[in-house]
Amino acid sequence: MKIVHLSILLALGASAALKCRSADAATNAPVSAATAAATNAISYAPAVLPGKGLAQHPFLYTGEWDYRGNRDQTIFVVRDGKVAWTYSIPINYTNGTNVTLQELGDATMLSNGNIVFCRKVGASEITPDKKIIWNLDAPQGTEIHSIQPIGLDRVLVTQNGNPAKLMLINTGTGKTEKEFTFPVLNPGASPHVQFRRVHETKEGTFLAAHLRDGKVVEYDANFKEIWSYTTFQPWSATRLKNGNTLITEGPHTILEVNKQGEIVWQFSQEDAPEYKFFVFQEASRLANGDTVVCNWCPYNLKDPKTWPGSVQVLEVTPEKKVVWAMSEWKNPDLGPASSIQLLDEPGVPEDMDQQR
Repeated sequence: MKIVHLSILLALGASAALKCRSADAATNAPVSAATAAATNAISYAPAVLPGKGLAQHPFLYTGEWDYRGNRDQTIFVVRDGKVAWTYSIPINYTNGTNVTLQELGDATMLSNGNIVFCRKVGASEITPDKKIIWNLDAPQGTEIHSIQPIGLDRVLVTQNGNPAKLMLINTGTGKTEKEFTFPVLNPGASPHVQFRRVHETKEGTFLAAHLRDGKVVEYDANFKEIWSYTTFQPWSATRLKNGNTLITEGPHTILEVNKQGEIVWQFSQEDAPEYKFFVFQEASRLANGDTVVCNWCPYNLKDPKTWPGSVQVLEVTPEKKVVWAMSEWKNPDLGPASSIQLLDEPGVPEDMDQQR
């Protein structure tokens, strides 16, 4: 895979816009889902949502498959209850005569303020002043939905394809320092649903959510399988500091599983019947013990006009109480939720200090 170093924005063909919202967007009052869904007859959440809306946490946010019109796909940074920074790419990527849908997925803000992100057809690192400092393109017939920074000068990239590969790439030299081939049971006609999250753990192992194969597998440093858990359509898997694994199971269940394969905690539709859950994508465990999850709706809600009735992100306590439910579809319209990094969490993101 070729890495191209870039100093200008045009390399991605992206339209980037810095958007700073007024302080009126911030509020400490409960947020009304009815207001967010004022133009729709259907709501999928209580009339008054818990938490402080955009002001609950500072965060980095992306979402895949926002297919409303010819809408750009946008990365958002929210601080102090308002959108502080955005970066957008066209929904379609053109390479010669080939036109491919771009999807924003895995994204992480580094300790230096740069953001590492993937977009299905490739991956990049962008600075706060919107300069792309490196870029890699997925080869024809492959997709990239998972990218993890390893320190400030390396990234772990999962390349869906036949074969599917895991690569550790030095972004300074462009050299692939490690490369492994995934044992994929069902490569399928399309690589699209092979993986969404494959991350290295603090122990130096690799935790892979085999979305199509229906299992979470931990591989050692030599890519030998050392642990696995069978589940339905796992979207993400995160190794927690207590040694357990946090898994989003399709379509909308979060599981915490111990090394013995026992479920020690879970959260699903039955625990919050006042909300409508769709597809749980990324889930992370906070330092205070709460769990944050992205509730992605485009697959279930075929009419995008009904999306604003849904909640994009939830934060739940160990006792399964929803303490934050975010529904932001107008001023600002954040779009569907796939990935969220809370920027008030302790630790260095590229050193795997955070449980996401």
